[in-house]
Amino acid sequence: MDGATFREQVTEAKETELNRLGSNKLLVALTDADLTARRVLEAAADSEHAAHTTFSEWAEDEPNERAREAFADVADREADHRERVLDAMDDGYEPNDGGALHEYLRGREGTVLRVAAGMVGRGLVADRTHQQVVSFFVNEADTARADLFRELREETESGTERGLELLETLCADEDDWADARDVAEYTVQVAYDDYADALEGMGVDPKPVC
Repeated sequence: MDGATFREQVTEAKETELNRLGSNKLLVALTDADLTARRVLEAAADSEHAAHTTFSEWAEDEPNERAREAFADVADREADHRERVLDAMDDGYEPNDGGALHEYLRGREGTVLRVAAGMVGRGLVADRTHQQVVSFFVNEADTARADLFRELREETESGTERGLELLETLCADEDDWADARDVAEYTVQVAYDDYADALEGMGVDPKPVC
């Protein structure tokens, strides 16, 4: 097993969920159907802040040096992303922590599971989120904010790739790869379930209209 194969397997296994997370209903779920630039930016800032908190906590108690450095780097990146999103707002905002995804991530123990869930599983979800935010601001003819989220998406993708490279050094056998795949896939599932629950709570079907 290698990182590229691992990513392919996770993406194929969760294809339906990732495709739906990559739909234009995602921002409806994240903003409680308040599709304004302000609310989209608030949701993005909340996400970056929660990620910063998660990876900061992991960096404090991670025994593996390479993983600890990676977690610290991701924490710094997410803090930078949060500040850039806040700078894109017209007025001040205090980001909120938490959410189902980060509650799940913070419950993971063990280096392999944290890398697979936090850097790869969450990375796949974040890619879809950034894509939808870019599309939103493109439709708003807001070039500066669209470009900002393109940059954030590219930087987050580099973190996903780093997670895949780490798994190649951390996974000693097929059992480790299987455990990593399980948590990466479940991370996507947690994000999808949260998305679907939010839509259903508003009377919106999360399934695409065929």
